[in-house]
Amino acid sequence: MSKEHRLGYELDDRIEEALITGHAGVPLVIELFRASGAAAVMDAQVQLKQRARGLSVSQTAESLFALWSAGGERCEDLKQLVKDQALEMLLGHAIAPSTTARDFLERFHAEDLPLLQTGGAARVPAPSTALQGLGASNRQLLVWGQERTPERTATLDVDGSIYETHKRSALASYEGTPGYQPVTVLWAEKDLIVHEEFRDGNVPAQSGNWRVVRTALAQLPAGIERRLLRGDAGLYELELLSNLERERVGYAISAPMSRELAARIQELEEGEWLELGRERDAVRQWAEVDYGPASGGAQRRYLAIRVLKTQGALFADGSDRRHFAVVTNLDWEGDRLINWHREKAGSIEHAHDVLKNGLAAGAFPSGKFGANAAWFRLNAMLYNLLSLLKRETLPGEFHTAKPKRLRFVLLNTVGRLVRHAGETLLRVVSGPIRTLHDLARVAIHVKRQPLFGV
Repeated sequence: MSKEHRLGYELDDRIEEALITGHAGVPLVIELFRASGAAAVMDAQVQLKQRARGLSVSQTAESLFALWSAGGERCEDLKQLVKDQALEMLLGHAIAPSTTARDFLERFHAEDLPLLQTGGAARVPAPSTALQGLGASNRQLLVWGQERTPERTATLDVDGSIYETHKRSALASYEGTPGYQPVTVLWAEKDLIVHEEFRDGNVPAQSGNWRVVRTALAQLPAGIERRLLRGDAGLYELELLSNLERERVGYAISAPMSRELAARIQELEEGEWLELGRERDAVRQWAEVDYGPASGGAQRRYLAIRVLKTQGALFADGSDRRHFAVVTNLDWEGDRLINWHREKAGSIEHAHDVLKNGLAAGAFPSGKFGANAAWFRLNAMLYNLLSLLKRETLPGEFHTAKPKRLRFVLLNTVGRLVRHAGETLLRVVSGPIRTLHDLARVAIHVKRQPLFGV
């Protein structure tokens, strides 16, 4: 590089001995984890064999939360974080080394667990006792969020997604790629993951979903007066529909286009189609369909959706129209219900995107199923911690911020530890970053559990 293109500084080979961290905002996530009571529940509910003088369960989990919050993805990345003595002092305990973290995760694996469902090679093992303990800790986050800002409606968005991996133990999904296919349930109003079931990649989407939904409903905190559910065609199971109706859960679920349903849609008169909306090159319409297989006398409606290309425009297959359908037990007007059903794309699909690309849910650490299930559940918990941090403590402009932006404006802030008058102080830059720190710390402390004062 020519000299005129170089920036105006030189590298100093001396090491800075002051306690400086580039992750001064990360302790806010850990502080919320403790203040919510989730850390205490984790220590009480997750019983793992470990050395008496080692890190506690919650402290090891905090090391992973700190790693992922800062942008690390793999256990090996902890090697960089353990060098951060300032962050260690802020947390009040050592950062778990990579070998400790991997050993911790593998202790969630258990052999010969009972199977929740079987179907040839596609099996879903029951969660280990330790993994259930993580679920109890996650529920405490839901309870804390509900206590802070009560919500009377719980719209549960349910969706499975393929998390590709090339671990030898991973099985091929319906797309042909090896990986896992966890089913995740998101509470849309709160942007909180209520429950997830970790599955091998070869488990069919249309199987065992009532078990997942039933567990999610049981996880909801007190105070919910109305329960609703949205899902795509992978959730279409007659057993699930019947159970939702029995439990008085309102739902809207995409219906697969069977031959019989397609025939009924073709029989609709042109005048029965009502406009749903217009797009740049297409018109969307809807109509009620007289179709209801095995409804058991329940009030179950099928709504057809027709997408017509404008004149001269065709779909890739050469057709000028496509048909879809939604099944529901709600009595809403068709346009309102269909538009509401489509909103799940901005909630559960967004959550999977954040888990895969904003956090580390897809960077599985082990060939052991239970270890990867724990990794995924801990990532789901961090998703909830970040959501609570944004919505309960930060200004409205950050309520929809993705992890990348949170890291840039808050989590990966430079700070310096200063000892003064017997106290440990964290000195960060002035301006909006400092304001966010102060605001978040004040808002988190319902019962003060300070990280400082090591």
